[in-house]
Amino acid sequence: MTYAEPPLREPDLPRTAKVRPTALRTGWTTGACATAAAKAAVTALVTGVPQPEVEIGLPDGRRVSFPVARCDLTPAPDPRAEAVVIKDAGDDPDVTHGAHLTATVGWRAEPGLDLAGGPGVGTVTKPGLGLAVGGPAINDTPRRMIGQAVAEVVDLTEVGVRVVVSVPGGEVMARKTTNRRLGILGGISILGTTGIVRPFSTASWRASVVQAVHVMAAQGESTVVLCTGGRTERAARNLLPELPEVCFVEVGDFTGAAITAAVGDGMTGVVFVGMAGKLAKLAAGILMTHYTRSKVDLSLLGAITAEAGGDADLVAAVTAANTGRHAYELWEAAGLLGPAGDLLCQRVRQVLLRFADRPVTVDVAMVDFAGSRVVASSGRWAA
Repeated sequence: MTYAEPPLREPDLPRTAKVRPTALRTGWTTGACATAAAKAAVTALVTGVPQPEVEIGLPDGRRVSFPVARCDLTPAPDPRAEAVVIKDAGDDPDVTHGAHLTATVGWRAEPGLDLAGGPGVGTVTKPGLGLAVGGPAINDTPRRMIGQAVAEVVDLTEVGVRVVVSVPGGEVMARKTTNRRLGILGGISILGTTGIVRPFSTASWRASVVQAVHVMAAQGESTVVLCTGGRTERAARNLLPELPEVCFVEVGDFTGAAITAAVGDGMTGVVFVGMAGKLAKLAAGILMTHYTRSKVDLSLLGAITAEAGGDADLVAAVTAANTGRHAYELWEAAGLLGPAGDLLCQRVRQVLLRFADRPVTVDVAMVDFAGSRVVASSGRWAA
């Protein structure tokens, strides 16, 4: 099969990103707010005292406090507590800004935590999201955060707690997201990998990416390591421990802007570390990967599957996959993740070299969805 180089595209920022050119203030993810609501409700259930404020731990170890908008108790014979934390998305508010993250908690017979989704939280109906089909759209990091926060109040090895997270109006909010296309129905997703919302989709974030590259160049560094987020940055630092911290740049959606800045500053090396979805977009020649301006080209992933030796059934399944992650899971199940992933990384490398249009070295690595290991690369690293 002959590989045809895709046209290079760097789509313009969405209008909503342009109207906040000075956005700087961070906010809180739905996952952090749900965690705060859960801890406030469990604390009220244990103490019998409504909580006006609650402190939780973020994944990076920091402790932060949230005001509790409402905290109610229901007495025996079926004691329950319910707490509400209102989401503040910072200076880059998304569709869930102002959402009332609500946690309703009660006791259960078996020790441990039973976490469920209530009204306004979407239900997963398709594979490829890293969540059980039929379960609530509450991602792994928020699940862990909620579990840890509840365990700060009660001993889950001895006591059973049921937590139901709901979002009044969540189904209406979800109509303004891509959830339905991904198979998340009936509400929003409870998301977040750090607990913090940073303005990734704004002009100010793009400017901060460019500034980070300029700062690195001013310190005499020659290799820039582009990462899409916190998990990929951790993976990148494990891959390249010899490089100083300043070399690692979280580009979010702005790979093209970062490379333009890097070659303009005379950088001689570019490393890109990402996960399957972003890599698939880059392989298709898309250098600004905001979800409103691009989507994963599954036909490209199908072609890569065939080139890697996948049979016709696997090619068809990948081409019809729900997400880039779903394609990754299909490759993994078929024992083809390494060969197909390597080809994907090689395609991305070719795109980045063409876009740079300068004599630079480019290496690409794909990491798993925990950011814990390299599963494929353009050749520099073995999986």
